[in-house]
Amino acid sequence: MQPRNHDPRRPTRPTLDLRSTLHRPTGARNLFASGFLLGGLLVAAPPLGAQGVEYDREISTLLSRADVQGAMAEIVRLDEWTQEQLVTLTEIPAPPFMEAERARAFAARLEAAGADSVWTDDVGNVLALRKGRVGQKMVVLGAHMDTVFPEGTDVTVRVRGDTLFAPGIGDDTRGMAVILTVLRAMNEAEVRPDADLIFLGSVGEEGLGDLRGVKHFFSGTGRETDAFVEVDGGGISSIVSMGLGSIRYRVTFRGEGGHSWGAFGLVNPAHALGRAIREFAEVADTLTLRGPRTSFNVGRIGGGTSINSIPFEAWMEVDMRSESPSSLEKISTAFLDAVRRAESEENLFARDGQPVELEIEQIGLRPSGEVDPTTPLVQRAMAVTRYFGEEPFLSRSSTNSNIPISLGIPAVTIGRGGAGGENHSPGEWWVNEDGYKAIQRALLIVLAEAGFSRQD
Repeated sequence: MQPRNHDPRRPTRPTLDLRSTLHRPTGARNLFASGFLLGGLLVAAPPLGAQGVEYDREISTLLSRADVQGAMAEIVRLDEWTQEQLVTLTEIPAPPFMEAERARAFAARLEAAGADSVWTDDVGNVLALRKGRVGQKMVVLGAHMDTVFPEGTDVTVRVRGDTLFAPGIGDDTRGMAVILTVLRAMNEAEVRPDADLIFLGSVGEEGLGDLRGVKHFFSGTGRETDAFVEVDGGGISSIVSMGLGSIRYRVTFRGEGGHSWGAFGLVNPAHALGRAIREFAEVADTLTLRGPRTSFNVGRIGGGTSINSIPFEAWMEVDMRSESPSSLEKISTAFLDAVRRAESEENLFARDGQPVELEIEQIGLRPSGEVDPTTPLVQRAMAVTRYFGEEPFLSRSSTNSNIPISLGIPAVTIGRGGAGGENHSPGEWWVNEDGYKAIQRALLIVLAEAGFSRQD
């Protein structure tokens, strides 16, 4: 995309039809009707008040436009087409760090859906531009292309009644389908708001991807973003406006290794690892009992070659999360102190050979942050949610929105709609239960932010 003329008034960005419920797994409807987000926390939205009434009127005015009405109708008409895109994209594997094949398919579909230009950036993100009538503002609608499933996972979509089963069918391939339909509906209805629109398929949202796609985006083109909307999670009532921060480490202790009897007396990396976990857990327990909600988890450990061998290395991967940046920093510092104490303690018991060596690698960093509930983007998202007869809830979760939020850029994550469950498992499923509403919701939020300077 060609850079727009810089506006000195803008602050400089920091760098960096109802389906049947047969064959649905029990309990799904209530889970998603509540706006539940995996790993997130729901909080009550602010009272409606005068500001809310003002934004309700704004959405009502937006919906009075003939072109917007046409796009809303197109979304319903395209329901079967949307399902076809969902199935096709789901069956293209996108393991961590291996999103390229799906990215190519997504790019081709964005172009066919009516984008003015489509390109892939240096890290593999797919971007599509739909130029605005004025172009002095940029609004982004995104979804992530990667899944958590390793290479070789069977991603064939299985249909049972009204339910689609496949790894990644919901998280977040459905988000990609939402984007495609929003774009095509706008093109078919000839909706052209003032702002430039970027449709973003990002890489590296899941796991050790560490949000690398949006981090790269906001270090370049994304710096000019005025509002960011991500489609991820379930339901149509939740609005993620608060980023749950996390930091992750992989820690490895190394030694010479040897026979459990004959080489006894050498440092033992597994013993050092055990000391580190004990040291950390004792301190971390005190840091998570009170104050802003904070968590810690030793999620993976490994090392060693046999039961009767002193291992030459032992490692662990640790995840820490907090609502508060300062609390996250405190527990991270406690972790680093604990592993270094464990290193020293293990070396005290060494009788022979070389001391244990410690390697600390940070493998994940997702910053915390919050968007002020009075921000126009949040207010518009709540007003649109009320239009659909839902009670909006502001949520905290860890999504692509963490990055723009941390940079002071208004951002929200909204649900993909329908009903689904068992995300991140081989049994993941999704049902097109009023799924079109989530697409209409995304359309209205984006158009409200993009704006119209005149009534056509």
